[in-house]
Amino acid sequence: MRLPVLLRFATLLSRFERPVRGVLRAVIEPRKPRHRVLRAVLAILGVGVLAVLLTVAVVLGAAMIAGGLLWRLVCRPQRPLRPMANGRVLDATYRVVRRPALSR
Repeated sequence: MRLPVLLRFATLLSRFERPVRGVLRAVIEPRKPRHRVLRAVLAILGVGVLAVLLTVAVVLGAAMIAGGLLWRLVCRPQRPLRPMANGRVLDATYRVVRRPALSR
């Protein structure tokens, strides 16, 4: 393609891009209200929502840990520890085997 054709195509695209970009910006990037009191109320409301979510997450995590520990205590019977090999000792002679060198 030649340069003038590309420039004409670019101007055509930019003509239709601007209105779409404005609509998308309004949807994706909400504006802050101008009223000071409303801004403060929304900021406090946002911090409150974050605090509630954090509290719920911590309580839920603690409940899951406590439930898991309780489940482990209740459902798994404690088996008495037996000495290995019924008190017999396994006697043997050991030899260290070196790893063979890799051939490259």
